[in-house]
Amino acid sequence: MLKITKAEFIKSAADQKGFLPSDRPVIAVAGKSNVGKSTFINMLAARNKLAKTSNTPGRTRLVNYFDFGSFVLADLPGYGFAQVSKVEKEKWGRVMDSFFATQQNLTHVLLLTDIRHDPTAEDREMASYLHHYAIPFTVLCNKSDKLGKTRVKPRAKEIAESFYLTQANVIAISAEKRTNVEGVLQRIEEILSRYQEYGVQTLAVAEEEEE
Repeated sequence: MLKITKAEFIKSAADQKGFLPSDRPVIAVAGKSNVGKSTFINMLAARNKLAKTSNTPGRTRLVNYFDFGSFVLADLPGYGFAQVSKVEKEKWGRVMDSFFATQQNLTHVLLLTDIRHDPTAEDREMASYLHHYAIPFTVLCNKSDKLGKTRVKPRAKEIAESFYLTQANVIAISAEKRTNVEGVLQRIEEILSRYQEYGVQTLAVAEEEEE
């Protein structure tokens, strides 16, 4: 199984000019504000403070890049926070369009959702971005520790169906409790293996054929 032995912050980018050129695969992390993206990144890195958590959801409008050794992780700005102004939401949309259209070696997106709730309109909008740009993605159903154990698998199945995905593309986790980090690492290992075999241009087609 994949072992992450290096995880360091690289830089932040506010727009396309700052996006990181990369000769390694780039895996992005997306999700609503306050869904636990920073906690998830810290879980993946086995570090407590690699990604800074905030008490003010929706504040960060930057793409934050991290060096994970065999790949680069890009933490995308959180979306769906009601108190963000219309101007800020439009800016977020422009940043996302630019990122998905131009980010070099963008290989896969890990889309975090809250397992307790159905996907929001913003979650579906993000999925639409990914479909539009033919970017493969995996849904990570976070906060599984908030449900009874017998409810986790049925909820993951329901969320998979709501995104029109197979269950293989949905993984239940708890970033806070580090539940199922092995499943995420296995998925990333598969992503990197496919990248080595197919490259970015044909990766989406290859995954569609396997489903």
